[in-house]
Amino acid sequence: MNTIIKQIELIERIDRLIRMQGTGNAIDLAGKLGVSRATLYRIIEMMKELNAPIEYDFTIQSFVYAENVGFKFGFYIQDMPYGEMRSVSGGSAFKNLHFLSVVS
Repeated sequence: MNTIIKQIELIERIDRLIRMQGTGNAIDLAGKLGVSRATLYRIIEMMKELNAPIEYDFTIQSFVYAENVGFKFGFYIQDMPYGEMRSVSGGSAFKNLHFLSVVS
């Protein structure tokens, strides 16, 4: 689990540096992150597989996003619309619980 958290933290740091247009080249960015260049490129490829439009801008010497994107990782509490709640499959116990909450 610790490895996953470290990977997510690296992605968050890369995202923050890209938004600031302060990554520098691949060697600089790898140094800032304390990883090898190969590891950096693996992480960037993973981000691209998750639809991050990352490009390298030679004029500013930084990785950039080609489009405005948002990145958040974590669990957040939010209200779920009734229609969406009904589509969640939670088994028969969930159906009974939902019925009780509607009736009350």
